[in-house]
Amino acid sequence: MTIKLYCFGESGNAYKAALALQLSGLDWEAVKVDFFGGETRTPEFRASINEMGEAPVLVDGDIKLTQSGVIQDYVSEKSGKFGGADASERREVLRWVLWDNHKLSSGAGMTRFLMNFLPEDKRPAEVIAFHQGRLKAAYTVLNDHLEGRDWIVGGGITNADLSCCGYLYYPEPFGFDRAEWPHIDAWLTRLSQVPGWKAPYDLMPGSPADRT
Repeated sequence: MTIKLYCFGESGNAYKAALALQLSGLDWEAVKVDFFGGETRTPEFRASINEMGEAPVLVDGDIKLTQSGVIQDYVSEKSGKFGGADASERREVLRWVLWDNHKLSSGAGMTRFLMNFLPEDKRPAEVIAFHQGRLKAAYTVLNDHLEGRDWIVGGGITNADLSCCGYLYYPEPFGFDRAEWPHIDAWLTRLSQVPGWKAPYDLMPGSPADRT
């Protein structure tokens, strides 16, 4: 049975789930969610897809999962990939997934949204600057950790990598310049060279060009 992932191209959190599925070798398909058209906020979506009114959502037969980290964990359980080589690595993977969700993706997603998807006259400069300051601290943590390492945890790709990269491949500006973070840059390049890898707008339906 083909796994369905409800997602949209602009979402870095959806990209984390989609990339895990893509690289796992599992049979899956993307189902476009019209986020910018308000689909996730409709009573129908909340009743039938996700009561939280969010994407991504994975549906695999009778199993329905939300939150990218949970979906990545399920992909690992089903494919045997990305979960870490032993119990110690699994805990370390979880540590980085939780760190990303709190320190990196939350700020990157918010900043990118404020800078690119709001009308120009409604973009709050002080709020953007505040988030960019916090993001700089997160980039420093990740860049320092990756010095001398190919991957965030252990000797191969794990959900730590697939989570932390979620927003860093997007072309829209949000204050992240790969050239300023050489170890992050090398890691992103390494990950993008893995067979099957695709950029967000190539992997999922939807792009800024769709909103005309």
